[in-house]
Amino acid sequence: MSESEPVHRVKGRGAQSGAVPQRFGLADRQVDGDWRDHVALLDGPPVNLRTTVTEERPKTIISFNQSPDIFFDRSINAYRGCEHGCVYCFARPTHAYHDLSPGLDFETKLFAKPDAPRLLLETLARPKYRPAPIAMGTNTDPYQPIEGRYAITRKLLEICLETRHPVTITTKSDRVLRDLDLLTEMAEHDLVAVAISVTTLDPVLSGKLEPRASSPEKRLTALEKLAQAGIPSHCSVAPVIPAITDEFMEGIVARAGEIGVGSVGWIPLRLPHEVAPLFREWLAVHFPERAGKVMSIVRSIRNGRDNDPQFFSRLRPTGVWAELFRARFMLAQKRAGLRKVRLELDCSRFRRPSSDGQLVLI
Repeated sequence: MSESEPVHRVKGRGAQSGAVPQRFGLADRQVDGDWRDHVALLDGPPVNLRTTVTEERPKTIISFNQSPDIFFDRSINAYRGCEHGCVYCFARPTHAYHDLSPGLDFETKLFAKPDAPRLLLETLARPKYRPAPIAMGTNTDPYQPIEGRYAITRKLLEICLETRHPVTITTKSDRVLRDLDLLTEMAEHDLVAVAISVTTLDPVLSGKLEPRASSPEKRLTALEKLAQAGIPSHCSVAPVIPAITDEFMEGIVARAGEIGVGSVGWIPLRLPHEVAPLFREWLAVHFPERAGKVMSIVRSIRNGRDNDPQFFSRLRPTGVWAELFRARFMLAQKRAGLRKVRLELDCSRFRRPSSDGQLVLI
């Protein structure tokens, strides 16, 4: 975004444009999305965008990975794209694979996978399948607003409870409490852990950063209710954005300690691929006077670049600012009486469904 270009604000959305990917040969596209792009050339970006949902029919539902710096080797994403609209979301570039914008398309053109429960059953029924915790919410939020309509996440949890398959959940929504009955029973068998990320304690700032996610207070209340129900809960201070949200780090950790959360952690801002220009646009709209400072600190913890894609270092920034954030977090954690906890879920109780993918009636 050049300094000569006008800065528009797209209300109710995180991204401020439909940034065209510069990968996969998509830079030659002249239209990003639909007719709204032509309107935008004349009148600027649209003020109101409707959310559309397309039902997707994949052949498999569990994605396996061999990344050495993350704690899980398999995941399920019931949805593609996320209406929460978090401008910093590192999953935005995945929309580029579908010739869609990682910007506004990512949060307005969503995909749901209603066959996910059936596909999960079929996978778990395979004789060679060996259980290990399935991570939900690693790419897009399993409790984003359309879960209220599709309930795919709930159906997946019902299967995991019946088959005694362990699950971890990451979300930014208090909608997770709608499944409190399932989660409570799963926790009794050591089958589940839930992480809720809290970026800021300021609801106004949250409305700009993550416009359709639950408010910070609702997320903290959800964490408290999960903890009270005996469900292993984790508060993730994520992402920590220098000179924007880092001031709330100590306050979030203190609140986590007060409400009985089992553990806390922090994750620094990541800006892979198209996320970097989208975040720069967001800064130009909401914090133009601070944009230079923010990006200067980001580059200082990322070896002089907007993003460091290397394993391990992508999650563990370096430099003076990174060490300062790390020291602040550790001190806040100590004051709150919290410590790093590595939870081990139970895979020994797994009950394989029948070969036709049906649940076994006990």
